Amino acid sequence: MLNRREMMHGMAAGAGVALGTPLLAGSSNASAVGNATPKRIIFFLQNQGLDPLTCVPEGMTSNGSLANAKLPEPISPLEPYKERLHIINGLHGMHASPTHSAFFGALGGYRGGDGVPPSAPTIDFTLSKVLPQTLLPHLCIGMDSIENMTSKPTIATLSASGAGQPIFMHSNPNQLYQMLYGGISTGNIRRQHEARSNVLTQIEKLAATKGRTLPGSDKKRYGQYVQGFRDVNGLRDRLDTVADHLRKFAPAVDERYSKPKFDTDWHDVLLELGISALTSGITNTLTIGSGRGEIFGAWKGLGIEQQGHNLGHIKQAGNPIWIKIRQYNSRMLVKIMEALDNVPEGSGTMMDNTLIVYTSNNADKQHTNGSNWPVMLLGNFDGAFKTGCFTQLDGKRPINALYTSFLRAAGRNVDRYNMDEKLAKKFDNGTGPLREVLA
Repeated sequence: MLNRREMMHGMAAGAGVALGTPLLAGSSNASAVGNATPKRIIFFLQNQGLDPLTCVPEGMTSNGSLANAKLPEPISPLEPYKERLHIINGLHGMHASPTHSAFFGALGGYRGGDGVPPSAPTIDFTLSKVLPQTLLPHLCIGMDSIENMTSKPTIATLSASGAGQPIFMHSNPNQLYQMLYGGISTGNIRRQHEARSNVLTQIEKLAATKGRTLPGSDKKRYGQYVQGFRDVNGLRDRLDTVADHLRKFAPAVDERYSKPKFDTDWHDVLLELGISALTSGITNTLTIGSGRGEIFGAWKGLGIEQQGHNLGHIKQAGNPIWIKIRQYNSRMLVKIMEALDNVPEGSGTMMDNTLIVYTSNNADKQHTNGSNWPVMLLGNFDGAFKTGCFTQLDGKRPINALYTSFLRAAGRNVDRYNMDEKLAKKFDNGTGPLREVLA
C-alpha cells in the first residue's frame, strides 16, 4: 500500500517536473500562444511488446501504401483511418535493455530496466518544452488493475524530465479530476478539492520553513521537494483563471469514478480526462501507459481474467485474448482522433495539428533483445509526417532516430536524441531524422 507520505511525495514530484510556463492571460484557447498553431503530441505505450505480426499487414515486406492493404485484426478499428496511419517496422532499441519492460528507456532511448533510474529526459517531456506552452505542458496517465491504481495512484516508470527525475503518472481518476476540474466543481468534489488545496498549501508552508534549517548539502534537494508543492498549488491557481473555459470541457462524473465495476471503467474515464485536457488546451503533450509501463495490467472488463505478466508468455499473433486487448487500445486511439477532429482549429481541426505515437514500452515482445521496435503514427503534425503508408527499415537505426524526427518536426534542429557519438558508433548507422517518415 502507498502510505500518505509516499503519495504526497509522488504528487509533488509529478507536478514539480511537469509544470511549465503559465498561460498568457486572455487567451481564448488554453494552448494558444500568439497566432501560432498549437501542435500537440500523444504517446500511447502498451505493455508486453508490439508484435509486428499484429500491426503489419500480411504480405507487406517493403515500403508501400496502405490504401489496398487490410490491417491485422488486433488493429482493425483503425481500418477507416488508414489514410492517417503510418506503420514503421525495423527500428531497434537494443541499447534500451528491454526484457519485461524498458521502463524509462522506451521513451528515453537509453538503458532502462526495472529499478534503473532515468539517465536523461524522455522524448515526451523534451517535446513538451518545445511545443507551445500550456497550463500543464505534460500530462501522464497510467492504466492498470483496480488494485494497483488504488494502492498506488501515482507511479513513475515511463517519463522523466532529466537524470534521476521521474515524472509520475496519474492512475486514480478521482484524484486527477480534482486536480484538473476541482475548482469548477460543486458538492462533494468541490469540498474535497478545497480541503485538499488547504492541506497542500499548509504542507508547502511547513516544508519551506523546515528547509531553511537544513545544512547546505540538503537544502537544494529539499528545495526541489518544496517546489513540487508550489507547482501543485500554482497549477490550481492558474486553472482557476480559466474556469469559464474549462467548464465547457470537463467530463461528467458518473459511477465509473466512485464505483468502478471493472478496471476498464477506470481506463475509460482516465482516457476521457486525458482527451479533455487536450481539447480544453490544458496540455499539448499526453503520455498514456497501458500497464503503467510495467509488465502487469488488467482488462477484466473485456472478459479477460489473466493479467499482464502471464499474458506476456503467450504469442500475441492470432491469440484471441491479445486481439481483444489490442482492439481495445486501438478503439482508444480512435476516440482520441474523433474527439480532436470535433474541435475546429485554424483551417482544419485539432487532429490536423496532432501526432499520436502508438508503440510499446518493450519493443516487439516480452523477453526481447529489442532488435525490432514497431511504431505506428496517426496524424501528420500539421503536414510534417507521411501518412497512409508502411515503412520497412533495415534494423540499423534506433528509436532515437524517430525521436529526432519528432524534434525536427517541432522545429528543433537536432541530429541525435540522447545518443552521443560513442554510442551511435555501436547502435546507429546514420544521423539525423528518419527521412522515410518525414513529409
